[in-house]
Amino acid sequence: MVDTWWQTETGGHMISPLPGVTAAKPGSAMTAVPGVVADVVDDAGNPVGNGQGGYLVLTEPWPGMLRTIWGDDQRYVDTYFSRFPGLYFAGDGAKKDEDGDLWLLGRVDDVMNVSGHRLSTTEIESALVSHEKVAEAAVVGAADETTGQAVVAFVILRGSVPAEEAQGAELAAELRNHVAKEISPIAKPRQILVVADLPKTRSGKIMRRLLRDVAENRTMGDVTTLQDSSVMDLISAGLAAGKSGEE
Repeated sequence: MVDTWWQTETGGHMISPLPGVTAAKPGSAMTAVPGVVADVVDDAGNPVGNGQGGYLVLTEPWPGMLRTIWGDDQRYVDTYFSRFPGLYFAGDGAKKDEDGDLWLLGRVDDVMNVSGHRLSTTEIESALVSHEKVAEAAVVGAADETTGQAVVAFVILRGSVPAEEAQGAELAAELRNHVAKEISPIAKPRQILVVADLPKTRSGKIMRRLLRDVAENRTMGDVTTLQDSSVMDLISAGLAAGKSGEE
């Protein structure tokens, strides 16, 4: 699997494995492409060391750089340069491995704080889908009185999993233990919900804010941008029927 990082605003790919330039590690975006200077910084904007995670930034201009937002220069500055003055920050997290190569962690607002540990929804989702019985997964952080935030996972199972097993407590425990083994015990989901589908926009992006509404028992937000709004009705109905595994 080749992972890359870029935006429409950047004018092209910014971080990507390149044949003949970098080696390839499955799942890693590796290093910035020639002409681009990327780094990972901490809360104070200081570069982190190898083996550490933080905020993905671009530290120098690049050839395809967006110069402003038409008619709203200040919005451009506020959006990309306000968090770390002088650094371009698009809102994504990343980590450096022991070799200094980059691994993307997703949006920083999708990074959970569980008992003081920063956990990436992407990492936990990857751990879940590496299980032979899971076809797709989405993870959100839900408010928790004990840990601050707790991991709640929504999973779509493979068709080979029998219906009676799909809703059993044993499968939920099996998936929790799998996450603990792949990442650490602190990443074990508090709750696992088996669903038939996930709420996605017409472009295929998972609407995590709606899943957070479900996880925290809140009134559901706007669903008009979903490809199929009935998905949320099915998820809510399944939750009401007790079709979940909760620790």
